[in-house]
Amino acid sequence: MRVVSGIQPTGNLHLGNYLGAIRNWVRMQDEMEEANRAQAAAGGSADKQCLFFLADLHAISMPHDPGELKAATLEMTAALVACGIDPKRSILFNQAQVPAHTELQWLLSGTARMGWLNRMTQWKDKAGKNREGQSVALFTYPVLQAADVLLYQATHVPVGEDQKQHLELARDIAQKFNNDFGKSIAARGHAGAYFPQPEPLIQGPATRVMSLRDGAKKMSKSDPSDYSRINLTDDADAIAQKVRKAKTDPEPLPSEEKGLEQRPEADNLVGIYAALEGSSKAQVLTQFGGNQFSAFKAALVDLSVAKLGPIGAEMKRLVQDPAYIDSVLANGAERANVLAEATMRDVKDIIGFIRR
Repeated sequence: MRVVSGIQPTGNLHLGNYLGAIRNWVRMQDEMEEANRAQAAAGGSADKQCLFFLADLHAISMPHDPGELKAATLEMTAALVACGIDPKRSILFNQAQVPAHTELQWLLSGTARMGWLNRMTQWKDKAGKNREGQSVALFTYPVLQAADVLLYQATHVPVGEDQKQHLELARDIAQKFNNDFGKSIAARGHAGAYFPQPEPLIQGPATRVMSLRDGAKKMSKSDPSDYSRINLTDDADAIAQKVRKAKTDPEPLPSEEKGLEQRPEADNLVGIYAALEGSSKAQVLTQFGGNQFSAFKAALVDLSVAKLGPIGAEMKRLVQDPAYIDSVLANGAERANVLAEATMRDVKDIIGFIRR
């Protein structure tokens, strides 16, 4: 079992990034390590592995500032480590240090089809009406996403709702490659297929954290109001202020989940509390149902500071040590390159290239 997942490096990381993706990565890392220990204790091989990467190659599909991209990559790496990603237990790297990502993308471009890419919902959304003015990278980046996971023979990929279509494309590309080169694959000793069909790992609850100022909008770093989000670098005072000023309605909290319907701000705050505590919305409402928001917000402040405060402090410390962050990424890239180069040797042989 090999889990592969990437995240675009962005600055101003916030609670939504943590609950929506990063925390799930930490959980998967810990579960894989536990499974490996159990296998080893039973006399088996510890063959479960996590690879997490900073998708800096994907970031250039849209206009970007080079200095900001580098700073955001360092900050994101610091955040991942501060949140619990252990570079010794997982392979943590940035795409740009593993050239095989783009090389395999080009080779898979001979397998992918224009019609498949034209149907990508995110391409339609991001390009809008000005498709002719968009970069080629924006159109073809789903093929790079396929290369990202197939390069490491990924068996499982964590996905949210907005990425399911891209994983399906990766599966289609893998299947067509296996079909197109079936004889060549079999001649090299692979039983019927070379690329596996990566399975989705559906992420847990609270994958969508909404704005503290508008429960109908996703929490985002691009929101002009800093009070719309809790940044991972916020100190205890900033967290407290933002939670206390979070938009609510005049009614007390309901005692059952059904009572959160048509109350997006209440639903969002209850969801955040449940996610941070590791409980369910129903359990939170059992505890706080009937209370006014002032009492609930006070409890949410305490919980948020307890959970996020140490992460923010460690993240700030790591950002001040760029040499360490560079070493983490370099070491991860070195380990990733070993796996990637093995795949590229096979793929080039299967396709029919002459190589050394």
